Amino acid sequence: MLRITHDISINEDDIEIVFVRASGPGGQNVNKVSTAAQLRYEALRANLPPDMAARLNRLAGQRMTKDGWIVIHAQRYRTQERNKQDAIDRLTDLLRDAAFRPKPRRATRPTLASKTRRLEGKKHRSETKSMRNTRNVD
Repeated sequence: MLRITHDISINEDDIEIVFVRASGPGGQNVNKVSTAAQLRYEALRANLPPDMAARLNRLAGQRMTKDGWIVIHAQRYRTQERNKQDAIDRLTDLLRDAAFRPKPRRATRPTLASKTRRLEGKKHRSETKSMRNTRNVD
């Protein structure tokens, strides 16, 4: 079991990891060894709270397919073990971010001092611009 928060954990059997060939530099080793890890996790099948599922859908972006699978491709490292752990860590970070419930914003009113400062700034700027006026008063 992978613990996401103290309330939420996911079963490691629900995670599918397949190793594929990585792209990029690495010489002939890239063409011979499948070191990149491709992690697939079915988020719709998991028993996640509805608000967390909605945040997960928004945060995952293109990593989530239309069928509800999260696909993470990890190829930072040269070994399968490190890429596998990197993919799992990225999935848990994504789920932790989705589990965080943002505080609702409360609308506040500006203070009297901030209103006064704003108006003083506007007055000062107005005076500066009016001094640039080169009208001849006769």
